[in-house]
Amino acid sequence: MKTKFLLCISDGGYPEALEPRKFYAVLEDVAANVEGMVRIVDESGEDYLYPMTCFVEVPLSGAIEGRLQAA
Repeated sequence: MKTKFLLCISDGGYPEALEPRKFYAVLEDVAANVEGMVRIVDESGEDYLYPMTCFVEVPLSGAIEGRLQAA
């Protein structure tokens, strides 16, 4: 399964967990999405729910997606 990435645009009050202007891996969580949340693997290396308003989807080239996958 291909990993999806979102760009952080706001730390949402979690400066120790999220860095604006950084891409984060997303884990599928349909129930969270219905509530306007997204499950992100944050700076701790663990996954947590954050408001979707902290992130935007950005179209990525295959080369960039590959680099993010490898990181």
